[in-house]
Formats: sequence, structure tokens, C-alpha cells
Amino acid sequence: MIIRIAGIIIGVLILIGGLYYLVKEGKDDAESKKIYTVVSVIGAVIAVGFGISMFFLE
Repeated sequence: MIIRIAGIIIGVLILIGGLYYLVKEGKDDAESKKIYTVVSVIGAVIAVGFGISMFFLE
């Protein structure tokens, strides 16, 4: 249970960090926009994956 909660928190933090830098630095550079979008998606997948595992795989 603790590992799943930590996974959700880590996923959300990665998502927030990716979105923050996407807004901050992704305006001018197309390549950094792609990178931060991928990082944001990975964070969302981690958070959702651990969230689903917490509720359905007990």
C-alpha cells in the first residue's frame, strides 16, 4: 500500500514538473516541447497505473 501511494505521488510530481517546464521553456523550442510533453505523459501514466493498482489489485 505504501509503495502504491509513493508511486502515485512520484507520478504526480513528474507530471507537474513536466507541465511546469513545458509552459516555462516549451514556448520557443519545438524539441524541448516534445521532451517535456513525453515526460508529462510518463508521469501521468505512472500516477494512473499506481492508482488503478491501488484500487483494483488488492
